[in-house]
Amino acid sequence: MSFTVPAKLEAEIDELITHYPADKKRSASLMLLHALQEHFGWLSKDAIEWTATKLGLQPINVFELVTFYPMFRQQPAGKYVIKVCRTLSCALGGSGKLHEHFCTKLGLDAHAHGLQTSKDGKFSVEFVECLASCGTAPVMMCNEEFYEGVSHAKADEILGKCG
Repeated sequence: MSFTVPAKLEAEIDELITHYPADKKRSASLMLLHALQEHFGWLSKDAIEWTATKLGLQPINVFELVTFYPMFRQQPAGKYVIKVCRTLSCALGGSGKLHEHFCTKLGLDAHAHGLQTSKDGKFSVEFVECLASCGTAPVMMCNEEFYEGVSHAKADEILGKCG
């Protein structure tokens, strides 16, 4: 495996692991994945395998977490990552049209599955599972900012704020 973690980051990860029971290292998986994604911007196959080895797990034990949680990415993303909720309440509230609006504005395919990144690499758009605000649908996130009741006009305003 050619994947390497900088010594400083590995020291931070080793410290993180000490906060979890020694006989249950698996419980540190999410924190390690967050640390790696924060540093590298995404989680490659090699990063997943490295995490598994670090924690004495099978790669599938880590891969299942990466594929389950929408905050983890398996490919590089743009500077601004737009996540549009697609679960029932948001779907009924218009999230499909909201996703389509973002895709049209950014030159992406509204019917494609998974994360898509604009040609300039500035924006990525994806449908995600529940963002936990069903009563204020449709909801979305742009990086770490959360938005409720997003209309097309509000979507355009959000895009305009992205430098």
